[in-house]
Amino acid sequence: MTKIIGIGNALTDILVHLPDERLLHELHLEKGGMFHVGEREMLALHAAIAPYHPVRATGGSAANTIHALSAIGNPVGFVGSIGNDERGQFFARRQQERHIDTRLHVCKDRISGVATTLITPDGERTFATHLGAAPNICIEDLKTMFDESCQKSSDSHPSYVLHVEGYLVQNHAFVEQVMRLAKQAGVPVSYDLASWNIVQNDHEFVQHLVQEYVDIAFANEEEATAFSQTDDPMCSLDLLSTMTQTAVVKLGKHGACAKTGNQSFTTPGLKEKPVDTTAAGDFFAAGFLHGWIHGEAPDTCLDYGNRLANEVIQVLGTQVSDEQLQQALHESHLCIYNNI
Repeated sequence: MTKIIGIGNALTDILVHLPDERLLHELHLEKGGMFHVGEREMLALHAAIAPYHPVRATGGSAANTIHALSAIGNPVGFVGSIGNDERGQFFARRQQERHIDTRLHVCKDRISGVATTLITPDGERTFATHLGAAPNICIEDLKTMFDESCQKSSDSHPSYVLHVEGYLVQNHAFVEQVMRLAKQAGVPVSYDLASWNIVQNDHEFVQHLVQEYVDIAFANEEEATAFSQTDDPMCSLDLLSTMTQTAVVKLGKHGACAKTGNQSFTTPGLKEKPVDTTAAGDFFAAGFLHGWIHGEAPDTCLDYGNRLANEVIQVLGTQVSDEQLQQALHESHLCIYNNI
């Protein structure tokens, strides 16, 4: 059975519902983006949101995807980095509880990464992230996991996929080394573009990664248009599909579309009002990858993705139960079987 390994920032999410968008304006944070903050800024922000009763959950884009994949029964692994502190222990403990094969480099001189997630009344989330120890991922941990997978595989090639989060482009040399290592090992690379401002700020490098290394590319509408520098997500899908084997563009309530070669696929959105869109794209990627590694058609993969995303937007953060995710997948199977 194919094992999916995620690599990305190991973060603790501090999530809070805001009554309006005033705090975003005061902090000069554009809604829906991801912005880096220093430790002092993070502490000041946490003081500002304290009256709104924030909650804590594990986070990080690739880690969220791996969490969802594990919940629906897939063998998974995760490679990241934490600080030697309580938040790092919290992250590691939750990974262990989810039966995720986890390799975490521990930095003694940095705090664990924190993503403060500001959720506005429309369900949109804006991230103020202090990475802390998160970028200090050890490439040797990934090499070890690849080597172990090779030893366990009965095939001539290891049976696994590498899922890379786009936030890692902050370190050009590292993320390219990761993808190059995968390609040298014959491992398919799945890549989530992460955030429109990440794509916009590192446009040329992101296009280079997709062109040279990526087999499956995930983007939401804003990330896709930033990638193609057009206002049309369908044109963006076309461009992405010329650079990678499978391109996926998520359209929120309007569903999602995919293109592989000259074939295009679509799935409609599900009519649920979001409580919090945190991790929607991450859980979508999990559903799609679950279908992909099981040989499902792209439209089925899109439906799986939509249904898992729909479950996580009904809760705060990623606090959706394994049973809910498994039921959503089961309902998708029934709908496809009955041609609904």
